[in-house]
Amino acid sequence: MARPDKAAAVAELTDKFRSSNAAVLTEYTGLTVAQLKQLRRSLGENAHYSVAKNTLSKIAANEAGITQLDDLFAGSTAIAFVTGDPVTSAKGLRDFAKEFPALVIKGGVMDGKTLSADEIKKLADLESREVLLAKLAGGMKASMAKAAATFQAPLSKFVRTADALRSKVEQGGADNTAPATEDAAAE
Repeated sequence: MARPDKAAAVAELTDKFRSSNAAVLTEYTGLTVAQLKQLRRSLGENAHYSVAKNTLSKIAANEAGITQLDDLFAGSTAIAFVTGDPVTSAKGLRDFAKEFPALVIKGGVMDGKTLSADEIKKLADLESREVLLAKLAGGMKASMAKAAATFQAPLSKFVRTADALRSKVEQGGADNTAPATEDAAAE
């Protein structure tokens, strides 16, 4: 490959490292071209699975400010660049690796933090972003309902006390008016 081609490949990989939320390095030795196509489809639209030379990938990662992955650029390495929800892509990789053990997850990086292969598998066990947001909203709604009930409790206690006092006054007021009329009749 000519030198300008290598420079262009490094520039493209550097851009992918910079623009992605996460990058997961895998070893793909033993997978067929058809299986790699299937893997790309299983990752979804928010991930791009790229096979590149280790030296070019390492240079690109370093230019993007990612130096933690240097040890993982050995053997046949492919990179899943994730631009959307990393959980979805991690699930796709995990599920594909279960079906085709030739795919080995080496590790990766997400938002500048290095992830081991085990951490990526734990990430795959999480629920999707939408489900987590829905649970958060439900929890907040429940907390707000609980707070509203707490704020309502003193008011309802006040209303009950005021009603009881009013009924006492009305009963006591009837007693007070009776002696007043008796006093008035006595005079």
